[in-house]
Amino acid sequence: MTGALWFLLVGGLLLVMGLTPSFIKRLPVTSAIIYLSIGLLVGPTLLNAFHFNPLRESALLEVLTEVAVLISLFAAGVKMPAPMRLDRWRAPLLLASVSMALTVAMVAAFAHYVLGLSLGAAVLLGAIVAPTDPVLATDVQIRHPGDRDRLRFNLTCEAGMNDGSAFPFVMLGLGLLGLHDLGDFGLRWALVDVLWATIAGIAIGVVLGAALGRLGWTLRSRRFDHHLMDDFLGLGLIGVVYGLSELVNAWGFLAVFFAAVSLRQTEVRLINARAANLEKGLVGHDDPVATPGGGDPVATVSEGSLVFKEHLERISELLLILLVGGSLFLDSWSWRAVSLALFLFLVARPLSVAIGLLGSRTPAHVRGMVGWFGVRGIGSLYYLVYAIEHGLPEDVALELIHMTLIVITMSILVHGASVKPLMNRFWRAG
Repeated sequence: MTGALWFLLVGGLLLVMGLTPSFIKRLPVTSAIIYLSIGLLVGPTLLNAFHFNPLRESALLEVLTEVAVLISLFAAGVKMPAPMRLDRWRAPLLLASVSMALTVAMVAAFAHYVLGLSLGAAVLLGAIVAPTDPVLATDVQIRHPGDRDRLRFNLTCEAGMNDGSAFPFVMLGLGLLGLHDLGDFGLRWALVDVLWATIAGIAIGVVLGAALGRLGWTLRSRRFDHHLMDDFLGLGLIGVVYGLSELVNAWGFLAVFFAAVSLRQTEVRLINARAANLEKGLVGHDDPVATPGGGDPVATVSEGSLVFKEHLERISELLLILLVGGSLFLDSWSWRAVSLALFLFLVARPLSVAIGLLGSRTPAHVRGMVGWFGVRGIGSLYYLVYAIEHGLPEDVALELIHMTLIVITMSILVHGASVKPLMNRFWRAG
């Protein structure tokens, strides 16, 4: 497909999506299914107008997926409700740690003993498909910062964290394949890839997010007219946090998510403190950022940058799902790949969620929905090309590409087709 035809295809899709949002919203399927269907139509599955090769274009795909995940993580983080309480965060923390590890272990065991992959490739495959996705899970995510839905919160928060908590398992798989130094008895992996990279990533995100929140608040509190470009500030925070994390070998995905969470939490605390001072008469009603009744100020960095990030998220979703559809052939649907996807959706995910949430006081109907809606997507695609770019042998790479693409495609289809009816039933029952 030529560059002109690509512009025509993507531009036409954007026009259609922009002109018919109310119609698309009423459809029983998600927009991702529409993008995937068009990719399958023009790709080698049907018309063969173009074919995207993830192995040959892995460097480009790594950049595209990396940017998409970072933007989505930031958008998810700034929608986290405040104040942040451990009792509310307990369930997603368990999902992103215990359930994540169990999913990797179960998928690795299935891939090794049933599909015949080597131990290293099996662990790597488990790490690639284990994390849930913040990009494609829009329909089950928190809709706005004031959304109090427990199911949406758990799924959004889990997706924000496990795109970072999967990284140690990716490095473990690469280490077992001889492509990463695990150290004697795995000591380096445990200390550096697990402990240091996780703690440092969270710390960098929390500190820099809080710093930007306070700086933006201080500037808006000045008595002169001080306008901030919130879109630039949001993108700048993503860049600085991710870049710094990469420099110190910390997990940048975790850092960006927690930077967004910290930014939002800091701004909400400052808003509430100013509202309390207003009621006590400690500040005047003409204060530049005070609003009667404790409402939000005229602008905050977190909310001001959210709409722009969500637009970028939708565009990246469209482009990347088109590429997924354009990567598949009819013979891509092998029993090995399909059986892996079914095992993940019907066994590994529900079982890992059930075990991970034991004792968390999460209602049974919420646990059931969380167990089903473990959407796989762009995050898995990123980990796949990350491994390829770190020297994955071609035969192993081709096998993992094949299985990962089918897992993503089936997730788009089965979760995208079931999300609206199941969520509507869930809300009615609730």
